[in-house]
Amino acid sequence: MLVPYTPTLALVALGLIVLAAIALRVIRSLRRFASARTLVRDRVGDNVGLLKARTAALKVAFAQRRPSG
Repeated sequence: MLVPYTPTLALVALGLIVLAAIALRVIRSLRRFASARTLVRDRVGDNVGLLKARTAALKVAFAQRRPSG
């Protein structure tokens, strides 16, 4: 015996399955994005550190070239 709300339940179940599949893909993409963001942040941080070190070295070199007086 087919009850009148069976098609509705089937559509709701199908919708939940599709929603779960989409949610899994989004979560996977967010994990990849977070990994790439961490990699970029680390590389930029390293380059900023090198730039600060070079700037400090130039300041020391300029200070040594100035006549003491």
